Amino acid sequence: MSRSAFYEEVESTLDRIESEGLLKPERTLTTAQGSQVRVDDVGEVLNLCANNYLGLAAHDDLARGAAQAMDSHGFGMASVRFICGTSTLHLELESQLAEFLRTDAAISFAACFDANGAVFEPLLGAEDAIISDSLNHASIIDGTRLCKAETYRFQSRDMADLERQLEAAADARYRLIVTDGVFSMDGYVADLAAICDLADTHDALVMVDDCHATGFIGPDGRGTPALHDVVDRVDIVTSTLGKAIGGGMGGFIAGRQSVIDLLRQRARPYLFSNALAPAMVGGALAALQLVREGDELRQRLDSNSRRFRELMTAAGFTLSGEGHPIIPVMIGDAAEAAGMARDLLDEGVFVTAFSYPVVPMGSARIRTQMSAALTDEQIDMAAAAFERVGRRRGLLPAG
Repeated sequence: MSRSAFYEEVESTLDRIESEGLLKPERTLTTAQGSQVRVDDVGEVLNLCANNYLGLAAHDDLARGAAQAMDSHGFGMASVRFICGTSTLHLELESQLAEFLRTDAAISFAACFDANGAVFEPLLGAEDAIISDSLNHASIIDGTRLCKAETYRFQSRDMADLERQLEAAADARYRLIVTDGVFSMDGYVADLAAICDLADTHDALVMVDDCHATGFIGPDGRGTPALHDVVDRVDIVTSTLGKAIGGGMGGFIAGRQSVIDLLRQRARPYLFSNALAPAMVGGALAALQLVREGDELRQRLDSNSRRFRELMTAAGFTLSGEGHPIIPVMIGDAAEAAGMARDLLDEGVFVTAFSYPVVPMGSARIRTQMSAALTDEQIDMAAAAFERVGRRRGLLPAG
């Protein structure tokens, strides 16, 4: 095939994506992230699609923390830590993350995608088994593919199927159960207590990706292991600094000291990629302080989530999830979901339609996400806009 044929195929694929209603447009923001944002060519809109759970993304304390870190440590590290040295800022952040999550130690990465890509290959080999929830994040799927361990999948949140897969992998040297703490496309919290019970019965290890929980779920916001009182029974936690903890960049792995020490020696994204920029670390340290003091923010977030879910249920929408600020509005058809998102933007509500391959074919949805920064009036406005658009598009009975 010719070089020109390659580009023709790329363009044809893009045309097909658009014709199937699967094109994912990117909106241009001209303001900081917050409960309201300005979208280029649209204007000021209410924002229901950020991972800004505690509303800290534009907090003044984080900006000051970032600026102070740049003043003292410069703009960037310019290499990896074992080559050019590690920063006191990184060591402080990792120490505080470990203390917050009640683990021995932590190691930071440029993103949690990198953390999940780093964790499996150094710890497991061809004689081992990974038992992974079928709805785990794409970064976990990619990370397991980089590892020689055999991967078994269990149906999401199905403990009977998890046990069947554990039994199927009985001959493995080590077995690692891997689950999201919260399934971000569906808004459900994993049953870590039941998972840990099965892990104990089958002498397996447990890893949790807690990106959509760290900072706001469980006692003091310490995540799903704390929520289910299984902190001491979870072996590895991966999570992010890019959501509740400031919304910037960065991910981390937390666990036993020996595991973290081995990852420092063998984890490829750690050994071959620049350390987090000082400003990101300084901002994250400031965010962690606010998270520790954040009971009022967490209560507000929970209240907002309950209010919006109740209003949307009363309007007649089909919602996924429970007990979490991710509240997916189930649509089904990809083109219909995309059209609804466009109409809502015209109504002053910024949301995003999710379709294949982010979610299974035929299960398109609009994933709304609550924030502690939202007011009751803003939530009421958003629910009313959903109802108007839903009736206009025939998704709800005419009023």
